[in-house]
Amino acid sequence: MDNFTFAVPCLFGVEGLAADELKRLKMTNVRAENGRVLFDGSAADLARANVNIATGERVTILVGEGRADTFDMLFELVRAMSWELYLPRSAKFPVTGHALSSALHSVPDCQRIIKKAISMRLTDAYKVNIHPEDGAEYKIRFTILNDRASIAIDTSGAGLHKRGYRPAAVKDGVAAVAAPLSETLAAAMVRVARFRGREAMRDSFCGSGTLVIEAALAALNRAPGINRKFTAQNWTNLPESIWREAREEAKSREFSGDYDIWGGDVDPACVEVANENARRAGVSKNVRFEVADARKFEPSAPSGVIITNPPYGERVMERADAERLYREFGAATRELRGWNIYLLSSHTEFERTFGRTATKKRKLYNGMLKCDLFMYLGK
Repeated sequence: MDNFTFAVPCLFGVEGLAADELKRLKMTNVRAENGRVLFDGSAADLARANVNIATGERVTILVGEGRADTFDMLFELVRAMSWELYLPRSAKFPVTGHALSSALHSVPDCQRIIKKAISMRLTDAYKVNIHPEDGAEYKIRFTILNDRASIAIDTSGAGLHKRGYRPAAVKDGVAAVAAPLSETLAAAMVRVARFRGREAMRDSFCGSGTLVIEAALAALNRAPGINRKFTAQNWTNLPESIWREAREEAKSREFSGDYDIWGGDVDPACVEVANENARRAGVSKNVRFEVADARKFEPSAPSGVIITNPPYGERVMERADAERLYREFGAATRELRGWNIYLLSSHTEFERTFGRTATKKRKLYNGMLKCDLFMYLGK
């Protein structure tokens, strides 16, 4: 395994940010498409991307693509791919994926066809009657969109948003923090704000602390995957040294310093969870969390950036309560000078209730929920 085409799935609206990350890693032939970023590289680049990328959802090896509007076409497309170059004789290869706006809409049937096609290719290539599947796992991921199939091998395992510092959103059957923001989306917001630790950062609705922690990781230039494991580490056809070298390289690029990064929440339980998550992330010395009411927000610094994710009024609070909160937070921040404000919301009347028209807006998706990042550039 040497030269690959990689596909990094992303939340919609984040593709350009993920592409910029990969370009800074000096990856080759980086190109952004809807919902993903492609690049070319080696096994070492596979490890470097997994360890370093903050805004992508996972790193996959793109094995092949093509039109597939019948099961026969899908079977022949997959069987023609050179699976023996990627999967060793004993590889275990579960198949998962999704189909949208396509003639082939039954995911279980697509899984079965893809599995059969790969099995036949491997038994022919290795000259065996049955492929044993008693070795390391190589999870196959497929996407069929508008009758075009894309087949890839997942190298990450758990999604890259699972940094390891927020291990459980549910405790004793109850959500520890309502509607937490994903780590990759929080990292994207921090990068849109161009925060690198040179100024003060505030999050007035910190919840589980994700935005504050991702801001600290950005300030420290710490690779988000430096301490976690990846599925491809178990593959026998990849040298272990690529992972060690990727982590050593990432560690050598880290910064140190004193940062003014603060998060507040009206709920003491959220502040407790945020402090624990910061400890797990290794940034507890770089951030502060306090019980604070956003409606009485005082930045305690002459300038900086506010990056926050107030309740939307859909899953967390009633709409009227959310609008009242927007109005009062808008009043509390209206006279701030020297501050740029970035607020994520799915509320269609956010600007009206906040009391100001945004300087700029950017569409982002929190899971499947379409949102806008409202930017108020006061500096």
